[in-house]
Amino acid sequence: MRRLSSTLTMFYKRVFPVIWLLVMASAGFTIWKVSERTGNFEWPSLMPVLFMLVIGSILYKTLISGLLDEVWLDGQYLLVKNRGQQARLRLADVVNVNFSTMTNPRRITVMLRTDSPFGRHVTFMPVSSISFMSAFKPDPIATDLIERVDAIRQERR
Repeated sequence: MRRLSSTLTMFYKRVFPVIWLLVMASAGFTIWKVSERTGNFEWPSLMPVLFMLVIGSILYKTLISGLLDEVWLDGQYLLVKNRGQQARLRLADVVNVNFSTMTNPRRITVMLRTDSPFGRHVTFMPVSSISFMSAFKPDPIATDLIERVDAIRQERR
C-alpha cells in the first residue's frame, strides 16, 4: 500500500484553524484593550479582525474542510479514511481525476461513477515535493492515478 495523501492534512484541518482563531482573538482583544485604555473605543476598530475571520472561514470551508484525512493506493483500490470512517473504492469506478496545482494546499479530486460514503467527489491533499518549479508541473500522484485508471479502462475493452 502506498500513501497518496499528505501527512500535513491533519495540520491543515485541525491545528491551523485553532491557531488562526487564537491569533484573531488575541488581535481583537488587543485592539479592544488598547482602545479601552485610551478611552476612545469604537466598534469599527474591530472590523479588520472580523473581516479576516469571515474571509478565513470562507477559505477554510471552500479549500480545506472537504479534504479527506487519508488516501492510500492498494493495487486497484483506493482506501479512503475520514474522521474514523473508511471506505474501499475501486479504481474501475473512477470517472475522472482532477488536480489543482495553483492552490494551497494542492488538491486532487477523484470523481466516482457511484456514490461512496464520502460522496461522488473524493478530494484529498497529495504528498508533494516542495520546490518552486513543482507549482508549474503536473502532480505526479494525479498523473499516476490517471494512468492507472486509463490502464484499467483499456483492460475492460
